[in-house]
Amino acid sequence: MTRIRIIFRIILALICGGWIFAACAGSPPEQKIVTVSIEPQKYLLEQITGDKVQVRCLLSDGANPETYDPAMTHMLNLQKSLGYLRMGNIGFEAALLDKIKEANPGLPIYNTSEGVTPVKGTHGHDGVAHEITDPHTWSSVKNAKIIIRNMLNAMVRLDPSNEAYYHHNHDRFAARLDSLDSVLTARLAPMRGKAFMIWHPSLSYFARDYGLEQIVIGGDGHKEMSAANLRDVIDHAHDSGARVFFYQKDFDGRQASVLSDIIDAQEVTVNPLSYNWEEEIEATANALVEQ
Repeated sequence: MTRIRIIFRIILALICGGWIFAACAGSPPEQKIVTVSIEPQKYLLEQITGDKVQVRCLLSDGANPETYDPAMTHMLNLQKSLGYLRMGNIGFEAALLDKIKEANPGLPIYNTSEGVTPVKGTHGHDGVAHEITDPHTWSSVKNAKIIIRNMLNAMVRLDPSNEAYYHHNHDRFAARLDSLDSVLTARLAPMRGKAFMIWHPSLSYFARDYGLEQIVIGGDGHKEMSAANLRDVIDHAHDSGARVFFYQKDFDGRQASVLSDIIDAQEVTVNPLSYNWEEEIEATANALVEQ
């Protein structure tokens, strides 16, 4: 029995020693944080970063980027971040950039749309286009390849210890994007030269990729056109044979229902700010092919 007691005491001492060591070691370090602007950007970045960092988003889920004012918690997240990867040309980013730099003078900031050939003149007032860069660069698979390369370069600078991991994930995702682009190119080839209608011009880069015409029914900032301009645009849509009308349910629902009796087209909801970026791109293509 004495021998058994000795063995029991040894085991008990080892267990207690393990508890003491764990207590001394403390809790695991907090996960590294990187902040982005919008949910599609978060999706793209997470394909590269995997579980190495936590990707946080400035734009709240369901918020309108044209009227967005970030909560204090979102601004505080930036203080904990390794860096801020902005989309590039979204209005609220430009409005916040000076404030972000002032509050976080040492924070690295990267433009993930750098190198994308811009589409200009899609945003205007009352049917009059202005030379403003279309901000929806992520609505294109071809652009997404440029965006993820910029993301890779940023992450290698921000977290060089995981460079090989990031390169591996990037290359795998880039190959997936090439495959997706090839599929969409083949599927949309019969649609080349044809038009679709949209309330807010969020598919300019998608249209450019596949040789489509985007006819904007709404005005800038989701505002309504004048009756005369609206009539001209609808006539052009009819003449072009446009059979699909895309609109954002949360922002354009009332206007779309008013137009439904005027335009002879299939109504399709889109969400350019959806986290499920690949699903959204494929759903857009499906709506056009099935018209």
